[in-house]
Amino acid sequence: MSSSFGTLFRVATFGESHGRGVGAVVDGCPPGIELDEGDIQTQLDRRRPGQSELTTPRQEADQVQILSGLENGLTLGTPIGLLVRNKDQRPGDYGEMNQIPRPSHADYTYQMKYGIRAASGGGRSSARETIGRVAAGAIAEKILRARWGVEIVAWVSATGTVESDAIDPMHLTRTQVDATLTRCPDLEAAARMEDLVREVKEAQDSVGGIVSCICRGVPAGWGEPVFDKLEALLAQAMLSLPATKGFEIGSGFAGTAMLGSQHNDPFVRKGTGLGTLSNYAGGVLGGISSGEPVLFRVAFKPVATIGKTQQTADFSGAPTELAARGRHDPCVVPRAVPIVETMAAQVLLDLALRQKMRE
Repeated sequence: MSSSFGTLFRVATFGESHGRGVGAVVDGCPPGIELDEGDIQTQLDRRRPGQSELTTPRQEADQVQILSGLENGLTLGTPIGLLVRNKDQRPGDYGEMNQIPRPSHADYTYQMKYGIRAASGGGRSSARETIGRVAAGAIAEKILRARWGVEIVAWVSATGTVESDAIDPMHLTRTQVDATLTRCPDLEAAARMEDLVREVKEAQDSVGGIVSCICRGVPAGWGEPVFDKLEALLAQAMLSLPATKGFEIGSGFAGTAMLGSQHNDPFVRKGTGLGTLSNYAGGVLGGISSGEPVLFRVAFKPVATIGKTQQTADFSGAPTELAARGRHDPCVVPRAVPIVETMAAQVLLDLALRQKMRE
């Protein structure tokens, strides 16, 4: 189904941007896991709007309610219902856009597919849909930490033309990531990113960027051969996020400029097993985790909804001008950090459970 993801740990999201609420149903969560709203709320707080002057001014507390699947603070193994109510909807902001598809947005394609669409804020194509993913992924993160010691940390490595390569992901923490408004732990680059975002916001424009992610402690053996390879499922998860336009793992596209003798990761003994001297493979060989950290990057395009007047056409094809009045982020990547982390957690937990079935 188009609104669900996963095989054993399966997540279905629901809700529209300016509807009564959004959320998710998690099916396949193991029983006996200690869980409460606080385990989920931390990541939702990192995702929510209105965090700073660099984000959308929409004010939402995004408080999660667990509706089912728990008793006495323990998961039952039955579906877990998660709900976040919308509090600051303003569907009237999108009135004039009812007849004008926003450039580079999903208004036109949704209309062509269904013959109808949620014109207020984009409905399911809005980034607000990701609340359900984050809530479900926060549960997956807790299980991965508790049972396998897996740590997932994402950060902003580029905003527009401002890039940072001065980050050691092996020891990076979420506290360090959250220390700057742009969620770039390189303080010098973060300051330049902030200046850039303020500039485009003042110009009623937007800018894109790159979120990098490391998954530490992933044991060797997770991932299925051929179609359900670890990197293939990560790519599917990341490219299903709003505004994503690129995914690469390990050396990615840069690896194409290297020779095989440079790019190969030689094996060495590490502890009681094997590891590699380098990690151009990004922790995945043949679609299966190698035991090295899983490293990948996700490219996010500039937000499509902007206040700057644009020349476009309405649904009838007549030329028109559009200056969107809806609230939007001038740069989505800082708020995308927890979304990338929790989607990675869903992929890893699903593959961990599939591997456990073989034991």
